Amino acid sequence: MIEGFLQGVRMLVRGFAFWAKRPRVMLLGLIPAAIVFLLVVAALVGLGFGLPSLTDWLTPFADDWTEPWRGLVRGTIGAVLLAAAVVLAAVTFTAVTLAVGDPFYEQIWRAVETELGGEVPEHGPGFWRAVGDSLGLIGMGAVIAIGVGIVGLIPFVGAVVGPVLGVVLSGRLLAAELSSRAFAARGLHGEARRRMLRGRRPMLFGFGVATQLCFMVPLGAVIAMPAAVAGSTMLARSALDAVAAASAGE
Repeated sequence: MIEGFLQGVRMLVRGFAFWAKRPRVMLLGLIPAAIVFLLVVAALVGLGFGLPSLTDWLTPFADDWTEPWRGLVRGTIGAVLLAAAVVLAAVTFTAVTLAVGDPFYEQIWRAVETELGGEVPEHGPGFWRAVGDSLGLIGMGAVIAIGVGIVGLIPFVGAVVGPVLGVVLSGRLLAAELSSRAFAARGLHGEARRRMLRGRRPMLFGFGVATQLCFMVPLGAVIAMPAAVAGSTMLARSALDAVAAASAGE
C-alpha cells in the first residue's frame, strides 16, 4: 500500500522531469492552465469578499446570539464553505483546463507515449470526449465539495477532517481523470479503464494526492499541470504495459 502510494508520487516527479526532455511541448501546457487559473482565482477572490455576507445570510438564527458564539459559528461555517469552494475549484480547474487545452495536452500525451515506446494510437480521445469527461468531473467535484461541507460542520473535528477528506477524494478523482487520455485513445472507457487500474489504486491515490497538494500551492496549479499530464500518462502506460505483459505470458 505505502510502496504503491510512493510510486504514484514518483510518477508525478517523473512528469516534472519530462520538462528536461521536451521543454517546448511542456511549455505549451502552461498556456491554458494559466488562463483558467486566473478565472478560478477571480471566482475564489469574489467568494472571499462576499463570504461574510453569505455566512450572515445562512445563519439568521445567530443574529441575537452574544459573542463569541455568533462569531465562532459564522467563522466555522465560512471556513467550511471556503474549503468546499477550494475543492470544487481544484476539480473545476483540471476539468476546464483539460477541455480548453486539449490540443496542447494531446501533444504532451503523444510525446510521453513516444518516449515510452510501443504502439502509440494515431488519434487521441478527441475534443468532445474531453468536454464530456470534463463535465462529469465537475459534477463529481460538486458532490465531493458538498460532502466536504457536510463533514466540515461536525463539531470540533470537522474543520480539520473536512479539508483533509477534500484533498484525498479530489486527488483520487483528479488522478483518474488525468490518466484517462491514454485509455480513451485505445477505446478503453468506464469499467474497462477501472479494471486496468484496479491493481494500481495505491499508485493512483499517491499520484492524485501529490498533484492536489501541488495545485494548492500559489501558482502550483499552472506549473504542475503539464507535469501532471505527463506523469498520468506514464501511470496509465504502466498499467497498460503490465496487462499486455501478463497477457503475453499466458
